[in-house]
Amino acid sequence: MALLPDSALMPLRRDGLDPVPELGELREREPVSKLNIPFGVNVWLVSGLDEAKAVLGDAKRFSNDFANLAGKGLSVTHSPGGLGFADPPEHTRLRKLLTPEFTMRRLNRLTPGIKAIVEQRLDAMAAVDGPVDLVEEFALPIPSLVICELLGVPYEDRGDFQRLSVARFDLFGGATASLGAISESLEYLLGVVEKQRAQPGDGLLGMIIKEHGDAVSDMELAGLADGVLTGGFETTASMLALGALVLLQDPDSFKLVHDDDAAVHDFVEELLRYLTVVQVAFPRFAREDMEVGGTKISAGDVVVVSLASADRDPALGPDLERVEPTRAATSHLAFGYGVHRCVGAELARMELREAYPALVRRFPSMRLATSAEDLDFRKASIVYGVDRLPVLLD
Repeated sequence: MALLPDSALMPLRRDGLDPVPELGELREREPVSKLNIPFGVNVWLVSGLDEAKAVLGDAKRFSNDFANLAGKGLSVTHSPGGLGFADPPEHTRLRKLLTPEFTMRRLNRLTPGIKAIVEQRLDAMAAVDGPVDLVEEFALPIPSLVICELLGVPYEDRGDFQRLSVARFDLFGGATASLGAISESLEYLLGVVEKQRAQPGDGLLGMIIKEHGDAVSDMELAGLADGVLTGGFETTASMLALGALVLLQDPDSFKLVHDDDAAVHDFVEELLRYLTVVQVAFPRFAREDMEVGGTKISAGDVVVVSLASADRDPALGPDLERVEPTRAATSHLAFGYGVHRCVGAELARMELREAYPALVRRFPSMRLATSAEDLDFRKASIVYGVDRLPVLLD
């Protein structure tokens, strides 16, 4: 990281909740631009909406395969498995294993549990004397509990999962630290898979084992579970914390979510667009020479799509630099686009739609215990977030 110029980190920088102005200026001037990377690799940043969809929606000309990173300081033995670094037809096969568990029919079974988890966290917060850290007491435990229930993983291991999930997204830890966190997570999940093989439960892993048996390997199952954990924990936790900050800073949004059940759906979609906590998509590797947005890209080049920038592109609608709580839902890219669009998008929505109204209704006088300027946001992380969010509840 110390070798990278600041311009290369610019897509991961923010000014509070907003991408830095330079990113929007670059999008308007050059929606496909070359990043200054000093390692002999051509890396292109895609910041425009149409250009982002063109890349993310084209699995034939762009590859996600982890093997593309071999020879760039990493080995194929470091591959975390799962969906994010796989191409069709392997990606298609693995996704078909997960998709039935993420249909609304299957997810609806989690609704009572999500409601109970949220209420338990609110009760715990109410019992705290003095300021409450919404990150520690609200944003982290809710998705952790939900994912553990979904996978069939013991909740008592949530501390390790939180540490491992955060570590893989903090680029200042370096690639080695990130891959080490993934490796440690996979090692634990392989143990969970072994137990599920012996006695399949009703969670995601158990259901896949019951239906597919030995047709799916232990490593594939652990990789899928790790992907669900990674995609469903840290991202939702960041959304819960940053979304709560939006509510605390915007009285109109706070009142709307407090008073109007019907408005919560569009409000959550607007928050997803505005915050776009997953700032960049998994890197794509060009399979052939081509043009994107009139810019020539060569076979072997790396393409990084700024989801945060694309979700502020005027092509998506007017006045996107601010939260408009009553804005009609837009076709945002917060969950990605194309065959790699987040398989757990609906589960995340369920958690957000339950948690935000419950929070403001339980604590209608809630307010920040410090100034927003004193909050510690992540400096250069693929998943944007805040480290602490102290509030006073009454």
